[in-house]
Amino acid sequence: MPTLPDAVSSAPCPLWRRLLALLYDLLIVLAIVMVVGLLCQLATGGQLIRTDGHAVIPVWYRPLQGLVVSAYFVSSWLRGGQTVGMRPWHIRLTGRDGGSPTLQQAVLRLLVAATPMLLLMLAPALGLRSTLWTSLAAWAAWFAVALVDPRRRALHDIVAATELRRLG
Repeated sequence: MPTLPDAVSSAPCPLWRRLLALLYDLLIVLAIVMVVGLLCQLATGGQLIRTDGHAVIPVWYRPLQGLVVSAYFVSSWLRGGQTVGMRPWHIRLTGRDGGSPTLQQAVLRLLVAATPMLLLMLAPALGLRSTLWTSLAAWAAWFAVALVDPRRRALHDIVAATELRRLG
C-alpha cells in the first residue's frame, strides 16, 4: 500500500480538531448542495420543486444530492486523505497501517458516518424537531466513542479500520 506524501505523525487526532474540521466541511457541503440545486433548477427549466398546495420534490433529487456529497468525501479521502476542512487543521485520514485508505474503507466509513441520517425518515411520525434531535444524539454517540478509544477513533473509523492522524 502506498504511503502518504506528507509525514503523518503517530499521534491520533483529538476530537476537538476533528469536529472543527467537520464544521469547515459542512460549509463545503452546503456549497455543493446549492450548486447541485442550481444545476437541477436550470436542467428542469425552474420546475425542480413544484407547489401544488405543498412542495413536491422529484424522487431523484435527494439521492442525487447524497451521491454528489458522498463523492466529495470519498474522493477527498482517496486523493490525499484530506477534505478541504481537514487541511487547515492538519489532519489526514489513513488506513490502520498509516497508508492511504482503500476505496472500500472510504465507502464503509462514509456509510457508517451517515447512518444517523436514516433517522430523518422518522420525521413524519415523530415530527421534524424530535427527528433532528434524535439524529444529533446519534451523531454525538458516534463521536463520543473517540473520547474512550485509545487511538481516538470515532465509531465510523473503528468499523472502517481508518484513523485520523495529525500531520507533522
